[in-house]
Amino acid sequence: MPQYQYHKDHLLKSEPNKYTEEEIKSDEMILSVGPQHPSTHGVMRLEVITDGEIVKDVVPHLGFLHRCFEKHAESMPYNQTIPFVDRMDYLAAMNSEHAYVMGVERMLGIEKDISPRVEFIRVLVAELNRLASHFLAIGTYGMDIGAYTPFLWLMRDREHILRLLEWTCGARMLYNYIWVGGLFYDLPVGFEERCKEFIDYLKPKLDELYRLIIENKIFVERTANIGVLPMDLAINYGVSGPILRASGLKYDLRRVDAYSVYPELEFDIPIGRGEMGTVGDCWDRNYVRVKECDESIRIIEQCLERLQSDLKRTRDFDPQAHVPKKIRPKKQDLYVRAENPKGELGFFFRADGRSDIPFRCKARSCCFSNLSVLPEISKGVMIADLIAIVGSIDFVMGEVDR
Repeated sequence: MPQYQYHKDHLLKSEPNKYTEEEIKSDEMILSVGPQHPSTHGVMRLEVITDGEIVKDVVPHLGFLHRCFEKHAESMPYNQTIPFVDRMDYLAAMNSEHAYVMGVERMLGIEKDISPRVEFIRVLVAELNRLASHFLAIGTYGMDIGAYTPFLWLMRDREHILRLLEWTCGARMLYNYIWVGGLFYDLPVGFEERCKEFIDYLKPKLDELYRLIIENKIFVERTANIGVLPMDLAINYGVSGPILRASGLKYDLRRVDAYSVYPELEFDIPIGRGEMGTVGDCWDRNYVRVKECDESIRIIEQCLERLQSDLKRTRDFDPQAHVPKKIRPKKQDLYVRAENPKGELGFFFRADGRSDIPFRCKARSCCFSNLSVLPEISKGVMIADLIAIVGSIDFVMGEVDR
């Protein structure tokens, strides 16, 4: 049998580099990091131009995990898209569902009809998911720069959260729990008490984590003054979430847009202050995430207090009372956004008024925008510091490639 003949430019045609061999100087080389490498946090390839140990340029190559979310959303009814929303940022599915559902409810004009108990449950599970997302980000970041213990501690505590969410809806990561007009089901009996026990257990654990990693001398030396992202550069690149706040801007959509019941809750917005290095460095980004865990705990405690007092469960409470049988919005364009653990997740809808399937559904990925700033803050650093910078961005490729 004749053997298959590879074209001489086969590799260049399948995955072209930005830089050609002619453009590389004699003392430089192209280093490929990924797409299957632990430090890339998913299937992403970094084309790194190095001069010895010094990084001259970084080119992220995407598209290895294309989920076709937008085409899926444009081929099925609004409510059937929610499971696909889960699979973008699969580490914060509750938060993504909350953003998507708010958009559809606003198009239908039923956002004011949602029961307060439903809204507080939505915020409760979203903040639990924010904790779980930050725990994974902080734990894996510690592993990126050589600290193994924080990862084990945080995975232990994250497991408690996943079990609580599994008790709520039957799934550990991909929930399909927040529905248009309501919820899949009310909280299980005894959930509030069990969640309160978990929060009481978690508070001292976060104090230990702070001492273990944030104040750790080795961690500070590996992250302070590394990958500094100035505020103006972050704004120009559309960066959002903890990375933007680490650069010193107190901008949180839970406060700015005041959506759901967040205006009724008390919480602070942590920002980077350059306590160990320069404002907007890798240390500040990790510091903001740890501090946001404290604020999520405050929000969860307030939600539990309301759900156990004036919003107690009753026999006649139906979490699906306002779930529409047919979702057919009027002709309109709408953009809705929410504060996900990694930044601003937005959805643009275009409804034609004749169908229960959106004519257009565009997802604005915070992970994609945050990742785009990587080349700017990585030039001139050591290769080991590049790994620290990539880990500090905290992105999920399922949302980048969506």
